[in-house]
Amino acid sequence: MGDEKMTLRIVVMSDLHVVPEGQMSLTLDTGKRLEQAVDAVIARYGDADMCILAGDLSDLGDAAAYERLKTIIARMPIPVHITLGNHDDRNVFLSVFGEHHAAETGKIDKIIDIKGYRIILLDSAEPGRVDGVIEERQIAWLRTRLAEAIDRPVVVVLHHNANALHIESDNIRILEPQAFIAALKTHPDIRQIIAGHVHLTSTAIWHGLPFTTLSGGHYSVSVDQPSVPMRWLSGPGQMAVVIGTPESTTVLFDDFIDGNAEIFR
Repeated sequence: MGDEKMTLRIVVMSDLHVVPEGQMSLTLDTGKRLEQAVDAVIARYGDADMCILAGDLSDLGDAAAYERLKTIIARMPIPVHITLGNHDDRNVFLSVFGEHHAAETGKIDKIIDIKGYRIILLDSAEPGRVDGVIEERQIAWLRTRLAEAIDRPVVVVLHHNANALHIESDNIRILEPQAFIAALKTHPDIRQIIAGHVHLTSTAIWHGLPFTTLSGGHYSVSVDQPSVPMRWLSGPGQMAVVIGTPESTTVLFDDFIDGNAEIFR
């Protein structure tokens, strides 16, 4: 491993589905679960470089949920960077967190240059849709941001997965990923494309690119196959931990809530 001072450490959380105080989402107190996630960061990752929240911050996109989220993540001992998912409401989010979170694309896109890496956050949410959309102006923005960082490794974080996982939820991924893939392939060193959305841990190589999903902080799901229907599970609550050196990029998974009791809806 390279010099520890140059080792990049990123915590990624997704699918928080925070609800207002006193409410539940699919039998779960999502605010309390996020509190447990923050406790885990304080205990184990206080020296990380940042935490990225990869969308579905709220369950229903209401201001009270975003206010609760803002209060909870204020305890984070590390910088927090945010993008959105299909459960979020962009206008309400900006009204609570501030208009400065919007990029020139009009979405919650961002770049962070740190320890020899470029980190790119993409907002794949589209109002009224559950599947993911990366608009033409975002593709142009992404191509420019990648060209600027041609000399360093890149990690991309967004909410929706682009690659099929061969499960029921493949119909809500990024259904038209061709321009996204073409843009990514303009860069010689894409280390990871990390998403949430599917509430399932996966890793894949697709079009020669490395794709990862994490289960996230809400319910998890079991892998569904034709003869084995999917189950909704209360755990684990999961975050990803990205460790980057010049030579390698590793994604670990930390289940800050253990267990997998089935949820009966």
